[in-house]
Amino acid sequence: MATNIGVDVGGTFTDFAVSMPGDGTHLYYKVPSTPEKPDRAIIQGLEDLLSSHSIEPSGVLRFSHGTTVGTNALIQRQVGKVAIVTTRGFRDLIEIGRQTRPKVYDMHQDFPKPLVPRWLRYEVSERTLADGKIHIPLDENEVKELGKTLSLEEVDCVAICFLHSHAFPHHEQRTAEILKAVMGDGISIMTSSMVYPEFREYERFSTTVLNAALLTVMSAYLDRLTKEVKRIGLAADPMISQSGGGLMSATYSRQFPIRSALSGPAAGVIGASYRAAVAGERNIITLDIGGTSADVSLIANGQPSTVHARHLAGFPLRLPALDVSAVGAGGGSIAWIDRDELLKVGPESAGADPGPACYDKGGSVATVTDANVLLGRLPSDALLDGRMPIRADLAKTAIDSLSAQLNLPIEDTALGIVQVASAVIVKAMRAISVERGHDPSAFTLFAYGGAGPLHAMEVAKELGIKKVFIPPNPGILCAEGLLSSDLIADFVKPILCRFDESAIQNITLVWQDLNNQAVKWFQSEDVSDENRKTTWVADLRYEGQNFELSIPFEFDKFGKSEIQQLRSAFDEAHEVAYGYAQPNEYVELVNIKVKLSGVLAKPSVPKLAVSADAKPISERKVCFQKGEWMETKVYRRLDLSRGQSLIGPAIIEQMDSIIVVFPGDIAKVDDWGNLLVNIS
Repeated sequence: MATNIGVDVGGTFTDFAVSMPGDGTHLYYKVPSTPEKPDRAIIQGLEDLLSSHSIEPSGVLRFSHGTTVGTNALIQRQVGKVAIVTTRGFRDLIEIGRQTRPKVYDMHQDFPKPLVPRWLRYEVSERTLADGKIHIPLDENEVKELGKTLSLEEVDCVAICFLHSHAFPHHEQRTAEILKAVMGDGISIMTSSMVYPEFREYERFSTTVLNAALLTVMSAYLDRLTKEVKRIGLAADPMISQSGGGLMSATYSRQFPIRSALSGPAAGVIGASYRAAVAGERNIITLDIGGTSADVSLIANGQPSTVHARHLAGFPLRLPALDVSAVGAGGGSIAWIDRDELLKVGPESAGADPGPACYDKGGSVATVTDANVLLGRLPSDALLDGRMPIRADLAKTAIDSLSAQLNLPIEDTALGIVQVASAVIVKAMRAISVERGHDPSAFTLFAYGGAGPLHAMEVAKELGIKKVFIPPNPGILCAEGLLSSDLIADFVKPILCRFDESAIQNITLVWQDLNNQAVKWFQSEDVSDENRKTTWVADLRYEGQNFELSIPFEFDKFGKSEIQQLRSAFDEAHEVAYGYAQPNEYVELVNIKVKLSGVLAKPSVPKLAVSADAKPISERKVCFQKGEWMETKVYRRLDLSRGQSLIGPAIIEQMDSIIVVFPGDIAKVDDWGNLLVNIS
């Protein structure tokens, strides 16, 4: 039987979602992550699934994977050895940057050390001006000699970053040809115009270096994973999740590993958007709490928002990515006391190894998970349907140590840990909603991740949100989102010009060039005509502005009418974003961009069968607020029937998560098995 599998590797657990389109079967599974070798947990989980459910490996048609290998490698600086070749005079650009401190009021925090030390940054004689004129021709003999020098340095990759090459890449391309001829195929050669050709040299150079640093890391990982996947009989090559919310082939990922750096959270947003749309929810704020972090994002009118600039491991990154904000407030986040003698939570996490104290893997410090065990919100015996034992006594010992330092009762300390973690999350959610002109109370809170439903009700109350949406398998939604993702690619072509009728010919040529690139990509990825989708945008700004707005368009020719339509749309967007528009000012066109989608089949979202209402399987005392312990009924999520309502307090347990319904709140199961909690 045809089978599609999605695998998301998190800091604590590795999640599996399986879809069998033939009969509509869905399977979900979790195993503890193996941070040192993430592929080990993947193969273990796949072997468990294949054997326990009699899945034929050769029937796996799609194997989609969200990974943090690139992100972790950059954070830990376990990356390849990179050399930079740049325009004479720009050797130190990646170190000088923008000359702004990471935090305005922190005089001690500095920029991270460059990934490429100064002695591996080389200059060559060449200079192309901003209008494309050659000011200094490329000295090819100098490049040849440089190739001989670089061969002796035993670098893994050479990143070529020239001034103005985003628009005029000839010198970069010729330098790459010469270095390849001198150095041979054993060394990777990469140009900044290959990675993402946008202007702003610092960000372009930085993105190129990040990509170059990950080439050997991701290639080795994908080679190892692909080999093991083939060993167990899977015919499908891995497809890797991108930061922009779609999939790419393993071949494309080997060339552009930086595109997968923020892939896990992006897959979760895609899964949330898909689930919410089926249930008729178009305005949601997502809350994904895992073992290490809490990731939040805002989806307005069914569309996840995209950003084109962000930071990764302290370095600027200029690539399309879903707008996901992360804070260190996950289940494994460590509670500690700061110098001001106040309780803090995160960003340091116990992760999967040694994990929270209650996991009995050697962890001894108090974490958010330990606090939830002590408060009765998590079971005191086991998680993952009994496969992961819990030691409540170890959780008590860890928090007791912290409560002694705070001079507080142990229960108040545990409650404080949970409340501080929720406060950190609320702050992050205000940043993506209130600070951007959105009223959180007009949105539904979509909670997922293993710990999302544990904290969602408290977070919702703080933000004035009245409804919480919890999908059937919240702890595995990122893996499920991989099954709902399409194959995507992004291309950009810079064209800095005044946006009026005089530029029509140039704009048409740029559009045609991008369209040709799009056709080649669709052909290379074997995307049939009926599954091809293109989304075009123009980056526009008022003359003299430093940043632009992306305005979508659908026409495939440019004339006076099309110019006027885009201009009017830009004025309207500017008024929405900044509160004013200047219709009489000149407008500049900075880039034309196209997002390509190879539309893939999505898993069905079946409705629940009608059945009798579930009865509680047990009761236990749970602490909901200071000094308030209540006898609380415990239900199994799988037993809940379509249309069933529960009035809190209640605990709902399932293999991948625990849901806490506070006193007075009403939880109802909708037609698709989602749990909708109305906050009192």
